[in-house]
Amino acid sequence: MKKIVIAIISVIVSNSSLFSQNPIESVLNEIEKNNTTLTALQKRVEAEQIGNKTGIYLQNPEVAFNYVWGTPSTIGNRTDFSAIQTFDFPTAYKYKKEISNIKNEQVALEYQKQRKDLLLEARLITYDLVFTNALLLELSKRLNHAQSIASSYKSKFDIGETNIREYNKAQLNLLNLSKEMESLNVKRDALLGELTRLNGGIPIEFTASEFATTPIPADFEQWYAQAEQSNPLLNWLKKEMESTEKQVGLNRAMSLPKLKAGYMSENVIGQKFQGITLGLSIPLWENKNQVKYAEANAAAIEKTANDQKVQFYNRLKLLHAKAIGLQNNASDYKSRLKTFDSSELLKKALDKGEISLIDYILELSIYYESVNKLLRSELEMNKTLAKLNQYL
Repeated sequence: MKKIVIAIISVIVSNSSLFSQNPIESVLNEIEKNNTTLTALQKRVEAEQIGNKTGIYLQNPEVAFNYVWGTPSTIGNRTDFSAIQTFDFPTAYKYKKEISNIKNEQVALEYQKQRKDLLLEARLITYDLVFTNALLLELSKRLNHAQSIASSYKSKFDIGETNIREYNKAQLNLLNLSKEMESLNVKRDALLGELTRLNGGIPIEFTASEFATTPIPADFEQWYAQAEQSNPLLNWLKKEMESTEKQVGLNRAMSLPKLKAGYMSENVIGQKFQGITLGLSIPLWENKNQVKYAEANAAAIEKTANDQKVQFYNRLKLLHAKAIGLQNNASDYKSRLKTFDSSELLKKALDKGEISLIDYILELSIYYESVNKLLRSELEMNKTLAKLNQYL
């Protein structure tokens, strides 16, 4: 019995921790685990990292055997054997290995960039879902209210206390809200379908209707220093600069003479010759302009990296300023909206006959539109923050 109780408590604790987890982060974790594109990219990374380790070792040794018949036959036959290994200049192998390691780091960075881009896409979809769910909750309240008004005016119309125009206005108001609700449900299903696509075809249920509070970094420069270090594209360009610098060294090494060394033997009747063989290739034409090209490419990559860094800094600075502005706007909007909520007063005025139904609907629609604008403002703010924090 004691073991059963402990097991039940463990399940409750684990479930409570699961439910307390941020629903958006839970969805992103599932997508990262199940997304088929990321799975394919991981396999591609493994293949390319193996590929980058090819072509960095010694050339294949050359082995030759000759059996030559002598004429006239009295001079006998001759057999030759040789085994020769060609060597690049020794520093070439060092540069090849270093370039290979850098290329593998770049492959991993490319994967991280595509992973972050995909998760940002998923996050933006979940934000659209939060907005849609929040709007559906609002519309549900408005629809119930409109149904109550429509039923009331139908009862009044049936007993002759109101005219057909007032009755039609109440029914049209109900119809408009009903169709708006249907359109939002269609949109919600489409967004859930997008999450299912990103989740490898596995359906995801998402019911969150409130945006989590995300702090905006106050000190942009300090925050940017961290973001710059975490940006896969900028890190990829840093590695590309390292790689081109190593390529300059490699091309210089490949422009130096290649060495050949090996063993050679020759057998004839009554005689045998054997010993070492040495050779040297003279680099006259094969690698012409290779060093110049590597140096020019390194200079181009450095300029590209500097440009990307400037573009990244300015883009994030704009997003940071936009996020702060949107946050202040949404906070002010929310506080003022609570102060100016007159929905209860309007209902009492309608019930007492102080205002007409059309005035009531018009006044209420202004408040409803303000609520919608607040939700849109929160949506835009959170999407801006998601793009701002993408590389943290």
